[in-house]
Amino acid sequence: MLTNDRATGTTVHGDVHAGFEGVREAFAQVVGAQPQPTGQQLAVYRNGERLVDLWVGPGVDGDTLTGVFSVSKGAAHLVVAMLVQDGVLDLDRAVAAYWPEFGQAGKERITLRQLLAHQAGVIGVDEVFTVEELADDRLMAERLAAQAPYWEPGTAFGYHGLVIAALTGEVVRRATGRTLQDWWEGRVRRPYGVDFYLGLPEELEPRYLPVEPAVTEPAAVPQDAGTLLDIAFSIRHLPDLSVFPNSRRTRALGQASAGGVASARGVAGAYAAVIGALDDRPALLTPETTETFSRTHSEGIDRVGGAESRFALGFQVFDQRYPVLGPDAFGHGGAAGALAFASPRLGIAYAYVRNRFALGDSADKENTLLIEEVVGSVARTRP
Repeated sequence: MLTNDRATGTTVHGDVHAGFEGVREAFAQVVGAQPQPTGQQLAVYRNGERLVDLWVGPGVDGDTLTGVFSVSKGAAHLVVAMLVQDGVLDLDRAVAAYWPEFGQAGKERITLRQLLAHQAGVIGVDEVFTVEELADDRLMAERLAAQAPYWEPGTAFGYHGLVIAALTGEVVRRATGRTLQDWWEGRVRRPYGVDFYLGLPEELEPRYLPVEPAVTEPAAVPQDAGTLLDIAFSIRHLPDLSVFPNSRRTRALGQASAGGVASARGVAGAYAAVIGALDDRPALLTPETTETFSRTHSEGIDRVGGAESRFALGFQVFDQRYPVLGPDAFGHGGAAGALAFASPRLGIAYAYVRNRFALGDSADKENTLLIEEVVGSVARTRP
């Protein structure tokens, strides 16, 4: 189906199942509000069936790939959840038991659970990572092993925005002999056929749509050396985060905190596989594992961002941000405005991807509109 937005002349492509026409209309409303053409995709699954598949933008179709920033963390920590479910990893074991070099400078007793809940205080390194270093999880892990925490582990939390999957990924590598990226490719991406990459093959580069900055120049970012925000996001070296996934090095290495590449179809399909059967393959996680990893572990004022925040284990929780979802929805947002999650209660998996950075809180408003219409459509069409 096609929906033409008369205000902009922009055509929304794709299909929705009967009863979800309102989602297409909400998507057209979001598209019509963009100040400049933007590549956008929306995909929603319910009980393993794709019910919404929409896209818009110059050169964009349903198979277009772009950088999804911290949506990547969902893939990274699904791998960790599966390995915990398998008994390979223990959430309450010290990280140093898997990775001895980590057990120094006050980090000896940090557990994997604390690490996943952003409580470890190892948000970066004193000298701040360069862009080239940020692309390489193994290199970052080597440097982070010697770093002292920026607060007493377990007493507070702060978003380990660019390093969390380098840390958890090194635990995976030490425990299994395989990288987190290898596990994702072999156990999720390839067998389930989802277009969500932690390491984009060179032959797929023609499908990549570069990330674009916001349409207006952002205000100058404070670059006070040594602030937690500077350390966590390497602001001195990376003042414009939009360039990060546009580096072939970042895409090729599959930096698992913020370097993933995907389509909305791919991300929603991965979350659909987490909570239910997809293409006759079993759910990736049991309800018990899902509950463990989606339960809130950290809440309050984030030491890095200075604002109210909530984290489960490697995932964000959304019942306060998007109340219509209820308490069980879990997933992760991304810097440009992308958002992906699963709701076991509703049986849905949702992914919204955009290649241009949203201004201010506009992406939250976009996702609020889309999510409310998706949830309403689910309620109206439930058997």
